[in-house]
Amino acid sequence: MATDPACIFCKIVRKEINAQEVLRDEHVVAFRDLNPQAPTHILVVPTEHAAHLSDFTQTAEDVRAARLLAAASELGRRFGTNGYRVVINEGPDAGQSVHHLHAHVLAGRHLAWPPG
Repeated sequence: MATDPACIFCKIVRKEINAQEVLRDEHVVAFRDLNPQAPTHILVVPTEHAAHLSDFTQTAEDVRAARLLAAASELGRRFGTNGYRVVINEGPDAGQSVHHLHAHVLAGRHLAWPPG
């Protein structure tokens, strides 16, 4: 499993930094965001370092992206009441501040559209 020694999310995956985890398996770790933008704000990160969604391979055999989305959906259903939103920011124009792929799961209030 490839990790980045300086990446804060890789440090969480390696348990070098504590996080309020809500899910962990061989492919993903999910934990509560320290700066929540909704009553429920969970980050889902792959255990293998990839800076962006576009860094994941696009082969049918690769389960990493599918597991990331499946975990986000599972958590949205578990913590959402009347729905949830899953957001993946890629690059500086989209607001990505940590360059380790992650999905935001937001729930617990009405989420306006359009975002941003």
